[in-house]
Amino acid sequence: MTLATHIEERAKPHWSTATFRSLRHRNFQLFLSGQMISVIGTWMQTVAQSWLVYRMTGSSLLLGVVGFTSQFPVFVIAPIGGLVADRWKRQKVVIGTQTASMILAFVLAVLTLTHELKVWEILILAALLGVVNGIDIPVRQAFLIEMVRREDLMNAIALNSSMFNGARIVGPAIAGILVATIGEGWCFFANAVSYIAVIIGLFLMRIERPSELERKESVIENLVEGFRFAHETAPIWALLLLIGLASLVGMPFSVLMPIFAGQILHGGAQALGWLMGATGVGALFGALTLATRTGVRGLARWVAVSAGAFGASLVIFGYSRWYWLSLAILVPTGYAMMLQMACTNTLIQAMAPDRLRGRLMALYTMMMAGMAPFGALFAGAFASRLGAPFTVALGGAACLAGAFLFWRFWPRMRDSARALILASGMAGSETFEQIPTSGN
Repeated sequence: MTLATHIEERAKPHWSTATFRSLRHRNFQLFLSGQMISVIGTWMQTVAQSWLVYRMTGSSLLLGVVGFTSQFPVFVIAPIGGLVADRWKRQKVVIGTQTASMILAFVLAVLTLTHELKVWEILILAALLGVVNGIDIPVRQAFLIEMVRREDLMNAIALNSSMFNGARIVGPAIAGILVATIGEGWCFFANAVSYIAVIIGLFLMRIERPSELERKESVIENLVEGFRFAHETAPIWALLLLIGLASLVGMPFSVLMPIFAGQILHGGAQALGWLMGATGVGALFGALTLATRTGVRGLARWVAVSAGAFGASLVIFGYSRWYWLSLAILVPTGYAMMLQMACTNTLIQAMAPDRLRGRLMALYTMMMAGMAPFGALFAGAFASRLGAPFTVALGGAACLAGAFLFWRFWPRMRDSARALILASGMAGSETFEQIPTSGN
């Protein structure tokens, strides 16, 4: 080893320092700690609500309908959320959306604990929460750039995903225990209380350099501009289509999880919690894998491979009849799913001009979360006729096909992607020094 190489190796930060580097920013510390508590509550409510609907109706179709109702508004409202993110102070908007989510959770808890809850009321509350999320998700994604320096943005995205999936492990496990012992209503109540932590954290933030707001043109012109930029930018459009496909035909496997836990694997609410938790374990490691990176080199390859691995895992899970095999295969399923989502988010943010960041994050939200309701509805309908195993396996096969097509056509878009990253205003930071002159 030469002296220069030795000095270079000594200068490199320890892997743990690199992995958690965005936590040196106070605002991001406040955001992440509050979100960790809140998202645990959200996952508790998600699992408890699915089990409640299944217990009340025994219908796979209604499971799909509830999933559709809760997520379809995200698809419709997300473009407005993106516009809000580019025209209004993001900190204040997120405080408002988190407060609204807390109120809805309290209403659901009260109706459940007083035994007054009806299925139609679940549908209405789920739809209202979907409207709130349609604003909240793109604004929160765009808000990250105001909490950290540009060179730490990719790490912040990865740690935010890690937090989300760490909560995904804890939340379903707690929900499974609480549902089996004291009922679903207390899960909803715990979720409502959990929002207090994130709201306090948001109030304590000091945003010194808020992003420049876009108010030069009309609302309609601003909306059209975001869609046009994404559609005319091949790398961004390809990433959006692939994550949209995964959301439409792959991710709805979680909507059918109560059927796998109850009918196919002969478990109960606790088994459902462990199955959801296993997916979260894999997703957590997927997000942490991205957090260790300091550059975008090879991320497109990671997107293609993870999309293919996600599809293959779903095929195996769909045909498994052994609880322990199903539990084990959900770990790589969650790993690949989260790696694809986080890498896609990172690449789009790396290519996004600041003035369009909120609107491009809205399109990402539409494809990642907004396509899920259609998938949930189709999955419920297909499962009621063809069975849940075949439905999940068919979705996995479609994800495999999409991954192959992305791998096949990405080389034609590589130069365009590189130019967008260099022009994004982040060029020259640690994150982008590693962009290669060839390869993806």
